[in-house]
Amino acid sequence: MPAASATRLSARGFHKKSDAAQQLLETVGRSFRAGYVYAVEARSPLEAEESLEKVPEQFRGFAYEGAAMGLAILDGLPLPGDWRIVRFLAGRADRYVYMTYVGVGWAMARLPRFRWSKLTAPDPLLRWLVLDGYGFHQAYFRTRQYVTKHYQQPRLPWPGGRHAWYATRAVDQGIGRALWYVAGTDPHLVSELIDDFPATRRSDLYSGVGLAATYAGGADETELGTLRERAGRWRPNLAQGSAFAARAQVRAGLVPPHTETATRVFCGMSTEGAARVTDEAVPERAAPNLPSYERWRQSIAESFATAYHR
Repeated sequence: MPAASATRLSARGFHKKSDAAQQLLETVGRSFRAGYVYAVEARSPLEAEESLEKVPEQFRGFAYEGAAMGLAILDGLPLPGDWRIVRFLAGRADRYVYMTYVGVGWAMARLPRFRWSKLTAPDPLLRWLVLDGYGFHQAYFRTRQYVTKHYQQPRLPWPGGRHAWYATRAVDQGIGRALWYVAGTDPHLVSELIDDFPATRRSDLYSGVGLAATYAGGADETELGTLRERAGRWRPNLAQGSAFAARAQVRAGLVPPHTETATRVFCGMSTEGAARVTDEAVPERAAPNLPSYERWRQSIAESFATAYHR
């Protein structure tokens, strides 16, 4: 379990933009950790829900993410019982399915690789979010290696199959989300961090930043506008990540004001509108050379690219 001190920006060496941004990000971390504790101490996923539903709405998704990490770790260990994540998703966690899959990725980062086969990600479209969660964890806790030195994860044994090459892309999307925390929600700093990465990785990194800035918040409209401008040619990827966050918030039925602000800045529309873009872009059939997940992401980004050039 992540130590309580690990949620403090000073302990992580992350940038402090302001007292308000620090409080926000640290509250996110504490909510995640609380969710983890609720899950591992509960007798069942259903029992954990009772505590998770008491977390303030703005931070409840992070608590569900932490709970998913805890349940996935239990699934991955040689303990009595299994399929905890499946049973978790059969309840209220279904509203937080995106965060649940990300939480499984946190568990992946804490389990030996030979136990990864025990992890469950039943939705073939969303399973790549597990590796997004893995990438976030690595950048958050191994920041010097993954952010400063731009380490790129070699091919991973999960999920395998003909699209195994895509794992590094999904990990980069999680690293991008973590950059929002590393930069303390400072749009100039997060852009500078991304600019230091090879150009081939920036589309995924900006997608992750867009998701984090929209879901977690921490920047005002002017700052979000700065981030949009700094994104340059990757603005459609920033918007795609923002739209993913919008879909997650709408599905949960909890849309805070900062999410509405972010989608209007990044996507040029309301949170409901951005969520609809993701729904309409879901691929009807598998692509031969791309995971359906990446085809989905590309379709969303292309929608916003078209809108930017009108």
